[in-house]
This record gives sequence, structure tokens and C-alpha cells, in this order.
Amino acid sequence: MYWVAGFASSRSFVVDLGRNQSPSFGLCGSDERHLFYGYIVAVPVQDFGGIMSGLVSDSWWRKTLYITGGALLAAAAYLLHELLSIRKDQQLDSKDAIILHQFSRPKNGVPSLSPFCLKMETYLRMVDLPYQCYFDGSLSAQGKMPWIEYNYEQVCGTEFIIEFLEEKLGMSLNKSLSAQEQAVAQAITTMVEEHLYWSIAYCQWVDNVQETQRMLDLPGPLSDLLKWILCQLTGGMVKREMYCHGIGSFTKDEVYSLMEKDMRTLATLLGDKKYIMGPKLSSVDATVFGHLAQAMWTLPGTRPEQLIKGELINLAMYCERIRRKFWPEWFVDLEDFCYDSDNDTSSGTPPCPLDLGLFSRTDTLEESDLSLPSHSNSELSGHSLSDSDIEVDGSDGEQKVKG
Repeated sequence: MYWVAGFASSRSFVVDLGRNQSPSFGLCGSDERHLFYGYIVAVPVQDFGGIMSGLVSDSWWRKTLYITGGALLAAAAYLLHELLSIRKDQQLDSKDAIILHQFSRPKNGVPSLSPFCLKMETYLRMVDLPYQCYFDGSLSAQGKMPWIEYNYEQVCGTEFIIEFLEEKLGMSLNKSLSAQEQAVAQAITTMVEEHLYWSIAYCQWVDNVQETQRMLDLPGPLSDLLKWILCQLTGGMVKREMYCHGIGSFTKDEVYSLMEKDMRTLATLLGDKKYIMGPKLSSVDATVFGHLAQAMWTLPGTRPEQLIKGELINLAMYCERIRRKFWPEWFVDLEDFCYDSDNDTSSGTPPCPLDLGLFSRTDTLEESDLSLPSHSNSELSGHSLSDSDIEVDGSDGEQKVKG
């Protein structure tokens, strides 16, 4: 009969002490050695399988581990599925069509809690390009959101998307701007996207995260847990990225002070003009609107809302002007137009903008607002869901209702 020696410890495993082998207990290739206390056992070879089975394979803790691990994997798969919100019923075909990938709609009526997603969709409406939204939650290859597909080409980054569409489709909102005005517009865009954005994001996802969490719209029985997880992850990323940017090193009061300076700068630049650069639209208006709309409609009771609906009321009128012209299906309670500290934001849930569909607003475009090829109106225009029934300022003429 043959015998084999082994080491049995209280940790329920056996280390074979075969010939020409030294027991090594380093972790993950580490040179560090660990001491284990146990007993030297000797068993007949024919009973070896039974002993090992009793010590390892059929032990209760292993079964418990399998069950627990399986349950955790199932829960993780479900959470991942809900977070991504994969729309399997849609077949994407970007041939001669713009597919806009962005985050899902919140449930407070605002089209997006992302300034860049709102900027991009507003720009597409401003230039009267039909597009289809896709809320699959997937980021671009560069890890960005939003991004588009057009003729099977993928482009991310709002500035690059705008340049891409101008090159491919031959249209621009900035054609009427002089070289100096285009430089000013670029400087404003940089200030808003590289500076103001961070203070708004801080207010949304760090300082006012409970209100943001209530605005999220996630389906399923674990929606509250999913929203909490998403807000915690996003808040952590925002704080880390703010620190890398540099603005995260400042205190809360200092961050809000920088935000206030940026908003006052925008209010001064706007003055009593219709749009940022004058009487005509330009791409910088999509940028400014996308960011100011967050302060206007997603941050109740915060310092940004107090500023834009109070002292800097010209910014609020500017946002409302663009909202009415390009987002007529976006419902807003006019009683909430000016800041009121006693305003109750939980009185009702306004309807959300449509999730999917082709959008075009040819009928409301002023002919001089942008330069289009002569054939573009007939090819790109379809059923209009973005026509504003009422013009809201005197420069557009008398208020009128379209028949």
C-alpha cells in the first residue's frame, strides 16, 4: 500500500508536499512568504480522493459560495442591463441619416441633464437637420457622450460633430459672422465648456445630487437603487475630474464664486440682444443654451437658479426664447419663470420630450439664419415637430398663431 503526506490547515485546503518541491504561499507572484499552522496527515492512496472530497469539493462553504456568487452575478447582469437600457427592438441604419446617441431623458421634462447632449440636439434643430435619438447608454469609442453616426461614420465631441456636419452637408450657422466675431464666439464657447461646465456639474452631481437623483428616469423594480448607484458613480467621477482640471481644489464657496463670474460675463455679453452674437443665431447659442438650461430648469433652489431667474433675468429670457422656438414640446410652467424660494417643484411631473423620431423645423427658420444648399430643404425636411406656434419677442414681429 502506498501512502502520501500532506498539510491540512483550518482554512480547508491541502498543500501537497511532493518530492523536489518547496511549499510556496506567495500571493500573485509576490516573493513574500506566509506561515500556515496545521497538521501533517498521512493517508492511503486509495482513500485519497475521499479525503480530498470531504475536505474541499463537497464542503458546505463551497456550495454556499457558489450560490452567493451566482446570485451576485445575476444581480450585476441585471443592473448592467438596466443601466445601459439597451433598445433591442431598434435597427440602426445611418445611411443618409443622423443617429444621435445620448443619455436617456429625465422625468422632469428637460430634454437632457447633460449640457453637451442638450447642446447637440438643440444645434441639430437650429440647422433644421432631421435626426433620430438613440438612448442605448453606450459611449463612443473615445468614451464620450453624445456622439453621432452618419453614413456609417462615427463622430464624437460636439465641436467635431458640428465641423463634420458642416463639411458633409454644407451648412453653417456662423456664415454671417466676421472673423473677429467668430473668434469671440470661440472664446465664449471655451469659457462655457471648459470653466462654467464644471461648476454646473458640481452643483448637479455633488452639491445637489439628491434632486438630480429624483429627476432620473430608470425603469425596473430596482430603479431607486440604480439611480442611487448612478449618482454616486457620477458624483465621484465629477469630483475626480474637477480635481484633475484644477477647479476641484477650491472650496464650495470658491467654486460658486467662479460660476457666478461666468454667468455675469454671459449676461453682460448678451445685454439686450436677441442672441449672443446679435440678431441672428450662431452655434455658440446652442452651447450657451445647453449649459444655462441646466441652471434654469434642473437646479431648483440653488445659487445658479437664483441668479438666472433673479438678478440675471436677461439670461432667463434668452433661454426661454430658444426653448419656445426650438423645443415647443418641452413643457414649462411659466409661474416658475422667476425665482421663488417657496416654489414647490414636486407639484407635478411635466411630459417629457419624445424619445425617438425625426425632427425638422423648416417652417420657422429665418432665411438668413444659415446657409443651405439649394436642394437641402426638400431632401432634409419632413414632418415638423419643432415648430413654435408663438413667437416670443418683438424682433420676430407681432405674436401670431399659425393656422
